[in-house]
Amino acid sequence: MAHFAKIDENNIVQEVIVVSNNDCGNLSFPDSEVIGQSFLHSIGLIGNWKQTSYNKSFRKNFASTGYKFDEERNAFVPVKPFDSWILDEEKCVWKSPISIPDDKTYIWNEEIINWIEVITE
Repeated sequence: MAHFAKIDENNIVQEVIVVSNNDCGNLSFPDSEVIGQSFLHSIGLIGNWKQTSYNKSFRKNFASTGYKFDEERNAFVPVKPFDSWILDEEKCVWKSPISIPDDKTYIWNEEIINWIEVITE
């Protein structure tokens, strides 16, 4: 099965659908994308459709609603969770500016730009 993300005029993913490999010419990406796009348009699903990979073998991340398609990186980038977080250019995922400690459970606190320990009883 192939997956396609519909992106709007701002390159934001609106939805992700499954398309049969048969409807993509039984080809591999990137050849499958053009055929899949033509198929989608032929059944009335007009718009800008980009193929996405469930196992992240291309375009860095599997697209999800709200993600942005970054044309320059040819990648789907998740929504930035906090203003202070930085994009990992290689993986196209957001990283905290401070590494999370690995000894306990923590949550990010944007006000202090740091991790705080979660106290459980």
